[in-house]
Amino acid sequence: MTFSGNIASKLPATETTIFTIMSRLAAEHQAINLSQGFPDFSCQPALSALVAHFMSLGYNQYAPMPGVAYLREQVSAMRKEIHGVEYNPETEITITAGATQGIYIALSAFLHENDEVIIIEPAYDSYLPGILINKAKPVYYQMLAPDYTIDWKQVMKLITQRTRMIIINTPHNPTGTLLTSGDMQQLERMLKDTDILVLSDEVYEHITYDGQVHESASRYTDLRSRSIVVSSFGKTLHTTGWKVGYVLAPENLSNEFRKVFQYAQFSVSTPMQWAIAQFLEDPAQYKGLSAFYEAKRDLFNSYLTRSRFKPIPSRGTYFVCADYSGISRMSDRKFVERLTKDHKVAAIPVSAFYKNKHDQKVIRFCFAKSEETLHKAGEILCAI
Repeated sequence: MTFSGNIASKLPATETTIFTIMSRLAAEHQAINLSQGFPDFSCQPALSALVAHFMSLGYNQYAPMPGVAYLREQVSAMRKEIHGVEYNPETEITITAGATQGIYIALSAFLHENDEVIIIEPAYDSYLPGILINKAKPVYYQMLAPDYTIDWKQVMKLITQRTRMIIINTPHNPTGTLLTSGDMQQLERMLKDTDILVLSDEVYEHITYDGQVHESASRYTDLRSRSIVVSSFGKTLHTTGWKVGYVLAPENLSNEFRKVFQYAQFSVSTPMQWAIAQFLEDPAQYKGLSAFYEAKRDLFNSYLTRSRFKPIPSRGTYFVCADYSGISRMSDRKFVERLTKDHKVAAIPVSAFYKNKHDQKVIRFCFAKSEETLHKAGEILCAI
């Protein structure tokens, strides 16, 4: 009997990500790509030189499974510097092949069949597949434009005996909002006397605006004890293609995380870990990031405010959302396709971040681009 080719998909409803679709469409139509979240400029030359330096020194074999000790120590120092909390680099910090991998492994390590996971939408699209692969059940809470705030009393109503985890994301992709200290305190009170875990996606931790601070789950004692915090050097160092991230968790949670990680990845690029570690000896490399991107946000907003788009305030990340309802009643998916094909600027429909494709006539732009790119895109948007 020959193989029929028929298989039972574990993710039958999952399609190609909207980021891939829009980046491909942008390339096909030679459009300015403000859709996928990556810079169009290079990282610091000194950082690239450090990678070559460590390669030339022979740092080209497997790194230790949890990550190069030097880098874990630098992550620990960075957390203490920014948040005033200490993570043990030996037992509580793991270097991963990017934040998305860290999220997926955290879901795999802690979810069991029929566990429930609360997802706050709009949500990054990697959360749901990891939940479904592990036979757990997503439970949704919707934030709505233009404020994208959370009513924690309504979230509390979603908790059942099967609730295993809640996923939070701050600074938030795609909306650019921040969870406040009040949000974190309400979350902490809500979870008190439960065994519910928190998966805290903090990849844009160093990118906040207007003097506001990033409220990490690690700042709050009870939240820290139950949180798996995920972050990314790709966002911090303009190196998204290197795929180097890290996961912070108390020792008992880190032990379980590493049990899965060692068989999914084992270790991450050795010379890049050494290079990043040495580069982070200077705290200015991450402390100046907010001011760097705030200037880009303000430049891009200067165009949006003169256009028919209505920008929604971005308080963090390198994204800004905009309401286009004054321009068209077209669905957001159709609108970004038309924007890409006819006007040569690509964006992301925010409905793609909702399970039910909730369409509020809002799209997301990435402003992690050169000034030249932002000027060109801004002039096009103002002309629509």
